[in-house]
Amino acid sequence: MNVSLNWLSTHLDVAGKSIQEIDDLLTFAGVEVEGIEAKGVSSEKIVVAQVKEAVPHPNADRLKVTQVDCGEDGLRQIVCGAKNYKVGDKVPCALPGAALPGGFTIGETVMRKVESKGMLCASSEIGLPEGEDGLMILPEDAEIGKPVKEMFDSDTLFELEVTPNRPDLLSHYGMAREWAALLETPLKPLEIPERKRTGETAIKIESPDACPLYTAVRISGVTVKDSPAWLKERLEAIGLRPINNIVDITNYVLHEVGQPLHAFDCAKLTGGIVVRPAKEGEKFVALDESEHVLAPEDLVISDESGAALALGGVMGGLDSGVTETTTDVLLESAYFTPQGIRRTSRKTALSSDSSYRFERGVDPQGVLSASDFAVKLILELAGGTAAEATEVAGEAPVLVQPVKLDAAKLDQLMGGSISLDEAGAILTRLGLKDLGDGMWEVPSFRGDLLRHIDLVEEIARVHGLANVPSRFLGAFVPTSKVDAGYDADMMLRRRLAALGLYECQTIKLISDAQMIDALPLRPLMDGDVIRVALPLSEDHAVMRPSIVPGLVASAERNVRQQAKSLRFFEMGRVFRNAGGGKAKDQESDSLAILLSGPTAPAGWSADADAADLYDVKGLLAALLPGKAIKFQPRARDGFALACDVKAGEQNIGVFARLLPGRERALDFSDPVFVVELDLGKLRKLLTGTAHVEELPQFPGSSRDAAMNVSVATANADIEKVLEKCGEPLLVDFKCFDVFTDPTGEKLAADRKSVAYRFHYRAADKTLKQKDVDGAHAKVLEALTKKLGVEFR
Repeated sequence: MNVSLNWLSTHLDVAGKSIQEIDDLLTFAGVEVEGIEAKGVSSEKIVVAQVKEAVPHPNADRLKVTQVDCGEDGLRQIVCGAKNYKVGDKVPCALPGAALPGGFTIGETVMRKVESKGMLCASSEIGLPEGEDGLMILPEDAEIGKPVKEMFDSDTLFELEVTPNRPDLLSHYGMAREWAALLETPLKPLEIPERKRTGETAIKIESPDACPLYTAVRISGVTVKDSPAWLKERLEAIGLRPINNIVDITNYVLHEVGQPLHAFDCAKLTGGIVVRPAKEGEKFVALDESEHVLAPEDLVISDESGAALALGGVMGGLDSGVTETTTDVLLESAYFTPQGIRRTSRKTALSSDSSYRFERGVDPQGVLSASDFAVKLILELAGGTAAEATEVAGEAPVLVQPVKLDAAKLDQLMGGSISLDEAGAILTRLGLKDLGDGMWEVPSFRGDLLRHIDLVEEIARVHGLANVPSRFLGAFVPTSKVDAGYDADMMLRRRLAALGLYECQTIKLISDAQMIDALPLRPLMDGDVIRVALPLSEDHAVMRPSIVPGLVASAERNVRQQAKSLRFFEMGRVFRNAGGGKAKDQESDSLAILLSGPTAPAGWSADADAADLYDVKGLLAALLPGKAIKFQPRARDGFALACDVKAGEQNIGVFARLLPGRERALDFSDPVFVVELDLGKLRKLLTGTAHVEELPQFPGSSRDAAMNVSVATANADIEKVLEKCGEPLLVDFKCFDVFTDPTGEKLAADRKSVAYRFHYRAADKTLKQKDVDGAHAKVLEALTKKLGVEFR
């Protein structure tokens, strides 16, 4: 939000404070200052000069060499390219050393072999609003040599970021109220004459939950014209474009007191105002000429004919606004509930100063006073006659209640740095009223003050956190499960990063379309998916039962940016029901991994191989050193290949490859492999006692064996037999070759050759050949008995 210092100065005196002091004060009080811009002429070295002579430049057709009088002993020579001046005109002259907007400093220079000792300036070049093309022509009575900054008002514009819980600061008077409390400076009250109210009205509210209060004033005989200079300057100072006096007044009141208003042309209304839900499929054309299709959850302001005049609290309609021909206006001032405004604004992508305030919550008790203020200004600036009373439909909701300040807790939290009387004085400056016995009445514009701790927070930020003494009251506590879990997570992150993976952070809400990529640890049943009741958009309709969809979406965006090697991981929470919805709202932590594309950068000799399931298995083995990682095939709908991931005999997650059709639809050129692991089980595997084995003292011996087995025999079945064969000398085994022949010429088409290398070693002696041969024979015998293996 832009805040003008000149505008603020009409409400309180800040003359004794520098810009830097105000910046620091706001920052430490919790109001972020994003930028400070000085407006107007800032340099003393920009003076009034009179052109005494202007002759063509000897070496440039478009330049002239001028002699100007700057109030010095002699004339000053300046080369100028403007054409809109004549000899005798008075113009701004930037002397050497003058600092212009944009960080540009004027100096003496030579232009096409002619010396130039300064610069004649246009209005925009010295910090004033842009004027005519060329030099700024000053009044004839301007004093030669006088600093130009003394002839024009200057201002300072603060760009402030207001937190969503402080909508009371979204106006100049609200900000002045805050500054007055921080600076301990008196706040000048707003003088707004209170008008009569009447409940006898033609206004109909059909959606009281969305619009509890709606007021309207009819003003006849107005003259729509340009706004006076002071009003234009106020709006232009904060970056708004003046339109006409009626519209400008509604904008001024909004930025003055924070209450959005809207003015309708009475000639375009039929009967009274109706505040109603939109009809399904109803069309609405907004002021910005955009067309929208509405739904019943949207709120419409219409007349008795049913024509939609405005999208309540968001934006007015194109056909009901005030124009130059308007003579009668209907002034709207209302309170709309924030949830509905936020939903409609997001859905329609319509955002305005009004919706920005309504969706954060305006002061319901300020609706009528803002209307009274606007009526007063309209009668002063546009003439006309206002109805005797303001029509009121509904009631202003009461959103605040008294809050108790616990003196003992205040003293504890503030470290005894402030007395109860001083704390009470701060709350009084903030607009609260002491009711006695520690109870404080909260003003209607501070809906964020609900609990004792809220009052303490206000006292602390005004008092200054730097004034609260620091204390060391912590004591040693033993490591908890939470600490151990955090350490395990960080260990996993470091290992994954060391393995070349990048961590992602994706939103916990996904779309129905992304559910095709979900890889939950347990297959989903009907009723297991948790849907958002009122999603902000269709892209955020489901609470993710798996992290994989988010990683796939991230990988898709990277592919479109020409990324080749995709190596991502994410840790986070997943959500689901279980048993078809019998067990509700279960949450658990998962680790998801995605691999695709080259496993190494392309070299001069050859391109790197694309990642495959063995790379995934090797990565998991490196992630859990000392654990035997196994893949056990288990079909999953929507995936070309799927397995359960086991560490030893414990099931820790799921592995899968996306369907080739899905990979092509997402523009992947290589297979995409994904893994989802149970993070809780991983933590236990990493936080257990670490066991260290001594290095072997005696050499081992290896034997190779090629097995002829059925094509249907899984490698996992072979490994299971080898693990259970009970041969103590067998310390390691590894598959190093697989051969098949679909033609059946060298090997039957329904058979395959699998080659294994077996390593044997004893812990207490060097093995002899007969020892190795005996152990190897037992291993081969076990494979023959269990799987019917034939050895080649």
